[in-house]
Parts: sequence; C-alpha cells; structure tokens
Amino acid sequence: MKVMVIGATGAIGSAVARELAQRHEVIAVGSRSGQHQVDIEDFLQVQRLLTQVGSLDAVVVAAGALHVGPLAQLAPEHFHVGLRGKLMGQVNVALAAQQYLNDGGSITLTSGVDTEHPIRGAVAASTANAGVLGFVRAAAIELPRGLRINVVSPTVLQESMGTHGPLFIGFEPVAASRVALSYARSVDGAQTGQVYKAW
Repeated sequence: MKVMVIGATGAIGSAVARELAQRHEVIAVGSRSGQHQVDIEDFLQVQRLLTQVGSLDAVVVAAGALHVGPLAQLAPEHFHVGLRGKLMGQVNVALAAQQYLNDGGSITLTSGVDTEHPIRGAVAASTANAGVLGFVRAAAIELPRGLRINVVSPTVLQESMGTHGPLFIGFEPVAASRVALSYARSVDGAQTGQVYKAW
C-alpha cells in the first residue's frame, strides 16, 4: 500500500513510519522536514500536498499543536492552539483525504490518554483530543466507498519522559515502537470508528 504519514519526523510519527515501511511504501511528511512539508492548519496546503502525491491507500496523522497550562491561567486563545492544531489540523487532513484515498482506504488520527485520564495542566489539550474522538466516531458512519477512519490514543512515550514526565506521574510510559503497532492495526486492519488505546 501507499501510505502517507504526517508528523513523520516526530517521536510517534517516525516510529509509525518505520513500522509501516516494513510492508508499505511510506511518504514521510513533516511541518519543516521529510519528503514533503505541510502546515495541517492550512486546508489549502493540505489539498495541494494531496494533489502532488496523488492516490493513496492510507493516511496517518501524528501531528497537531496543543497548549499545556493550568486552568487558572487559561484564556480562550490557549484553547485555540489545540482547536486549530490538534483538532482542525487533523480534520483538515481527513476531509481532504477522502478525495485521494482508493476504495477501502483508511485514515488514522491521533488523540491522547488525557481524554480518559485527565492530568493537571491539560484542560485545553484534553478538550482538543476529545474533539478528535468525536469527529472519528461520527465520520466513520458516513465515509463512502468503504473508507475507514480510526484514532490512536497514546500515553506518554518512554522517549518523551525527559520533557513530559512531570505531567504523567503514575502513568506507565510506553515505547514509541509499541505505540506504532496501534497505528499498524488501523492501517492494516479492517475496523472503522475505533479508538486504539496505546497505554
């Protein structure tokens, strides 16, 4: 299969690209590096990228900005970071990808463990991540041509404990390579509307 991985230069995305490359042709996309670059918050950029690449069998998104900070210090603009980046950035990809996916193709998006296990400082992040879950569940019942859509909900990575560890006290970190298996289940599997919990 021909699979586009957006966020392929990040900790999760690079692991996903390595996992999928064992079986598929992977097109690595980043915001500033990779085979192609795209700002997923810009729908027109996403459309241009898909036009350049052409037909695909799967699209994976492991990207999207979020804001982390205590509730008492949050203002609406802090929520907009995640609503524009993590939520609408991924929605932009899913909306545009419908036109470029082959019959039976798949879309895999990313949320996070904080949707079910809230942590301090992640109110804005949890809001955006929960929106991704809602979008996937609703879109799954309307996608045409046998297209599938799922979401992976990862916990904190072992590789990210140096920066994110203080936010996830009491959580068991998971290797990026293990998280990547959940994306492989979505791409290579047959289910739709699923939440793959990588915790």
